Amino acid sequence: MRLSGISVIFDLDGTLVDSEPNYYEAGRQTLAEHGIPDFTWTDHERYVGISTQETVTRWKSLYGLPASVPELLADKNRRYLELARTATRAYPEMRKFVELLAGEGVPMAVASGSSPEAIDAILAGTGLDAYLRTTVSADEVAHGKPAPDVFLEAARRLGADPADCVVLEDAAPGAAAAHAAGMRCIAIPYVAAQADAPEFTRAGLLLRGGQEEFTARAAHDWLVRNRG
Repeated sequence: MRLSGISVIFDLDGTLVDSEPNYYEAGRQTLAEHGIPDFTWTDHERYVGISTQETVTRWKSLYGLPASVPELLADKNRRYLELARTATRAYPEMRKFVELLAGEGVPMAVASGSSPEAIDAILAGTGLDAYLRTTVSADEVAHGKPAPDVFLEAARRLGADPADCVVLEDAAPGAAAAHAAGMRCIAIPYVAAQADAPEFTRAGLLLRGGQEEFTARAAHDWLVRNRG
């Protein structure tokens, strides 16, 4: 069966593409430059799913950094973009899913906590920009996830009713944002230990095994069964 009357909104980092290693490395380099040399992957996992601006704001408070939030943001974004342009991999089954939806004319958007420049660089570098032309950055709205702003703006740009939108998300704040926006959610936890997070319990479909469990066909079939 083909899909109609539904729009799909993708989170970017950790959902469409495996960019978290790049975010970690950009963060590690930035903090090292500002005198914090021991930032670990476990430390990084605390910030999965929230915007870069919120991340560096928390760093400034946590580590007592003398640099301003705009300076930290610019530093981290610059380092991240250098990595994003050359070293970002799209998840193969996600690419298949996007292509499958595109073939059926399903309206799609990307709603991300990343900067507009990072979103554009990743979509261009992976070739997903051929299918995903509507994008929203948390930088363009009042509040990042877990607030619903990015998803509501994506629905507005698609001309879609939020109730007709399905969000794909890998992080608990994003799942909470989808629920707050009145949208259904397919949750693919990036951090396995977060699969039991209460934010994920409201997802229409929770794939506890993350990307290893996700398939384009199964996600498509779920959409067909849950169109309204």
